[in-house]
Amino acid sequence: MLSLSKGLLALSVLVRGALAVPASDASSALFPLSGLNLAAKSARKLYLGTATNSEQWNDTTYFNILKNNAEFGQVTPANVMKWFATEPEEGVFTFQDGDIIADFTKKTGKLLRGHNCVWHNQLPDWLETGTFSAPELAFIVSRHCFNLVNHYQGHVWDVINEAFNDDGTFRSDIFFDTLNTTYIPLALYAARAADPKAKLYINDFNIEGIGAKSDALKSLIKELKSQNVPIDGVGLQSHFEVGGVPPTLQQNMEEFVALGLEVAITELDIRFTALPPTPAGLAQQKADYETVVAACNAVPKCVGVTLWDFTDKYSWIPGTFPGQGDACPWTDEFVKRPAYEGIIEGFKAHH
Repeated sequence: MLSLSKGLLALSVLVRGALAVPASDASSALFPLSGLNLAAKSARKLYLGTATNSEQWNDTTYFNILKNNAEFGQVTPANVMKWFATEPEEGVFTFQDGDIIADFTKKTGKLLRGHNCVWHNQLPDWLETGTFSAPELAFIVSRHCFNLVNHYQGHVWDVINEAFNDDGTFRSDIFFDTLNTTYIPLALYAARAADPKAKLYINDFNIEGIGAKSDALKSLIKELKSQNVPIDGVGLQSHFEVGGVPPTLQQNMEEFVALGLEVAITELDIRFTALPPTPAGLAQQKADYETVVAACNAVPKCVGVTLWDFTDKYSWIPGTFPGQGDACPWTDEFVKRPAYEGIIEGFKAHH
């Protein structure tokens, strides 16, 4: 019996030792660890995350994958922190739906990304149809950003979302049409006043490669910086088509970082434009996911990668692009696609 108990003691020490091995050495541990977030951490990134909506949490399979910190270390609320949800009536703020996700991240030790303060879409009716003078709208923008960021302390925020057209001009919307570009510093100042520790981002799509839109954003950032307007990062949404990852992604991220910012991949999915995908298509999608993640991995100030939900079951794409989809690392039946391995490989890429 003595030798058996000694053996068990030795095994327990070995097991404890294996569990104490840092994630970066996990492959050599007794119990090899796997998971997208663990892969991100082992690459010294802050997280691999996902967007989510809490009404999806009734789906047990979905929720069990979401809450697993080996898979996801960060969460972005897909809808419930947007203007229509947080200020449905003028000056009346309601945070209960956002709080559900914020409380979940606290309990599970995940990071939270606030999304978003100012966006031309999903606005409440009172704002969409209202007629406001410039001083009135300036006050409304400042109040909204302050109250939203102040309620959720200590996080990263997409303060400005989708301010540009693809040709690099500013998007025509209620904010630009009434306030010109002044709404951008107004929102950033209000967010900074609300939470001095928050990381403040401008987030957009089709800025992932070098081109007119990313150039326009770089010009805006230089202008903001020259006026000491608070800005900490750029979010590259990264809604791609299979085979369509821009070849200048890494160089572009490096150019944003050179302006004194951090960057993040904030809304990653890579969709097929024709379904069902072929085996060659799935292999290309895997390679594309690897390319995007490896680009972030190669840029020290690219802090993390967020999927725009991780399963096709809840993807936004079929509703927006009929006949397209299969864009996520998990199928709608929660089977991992080759894309899942592509993400792991991207974090393992050495540069």
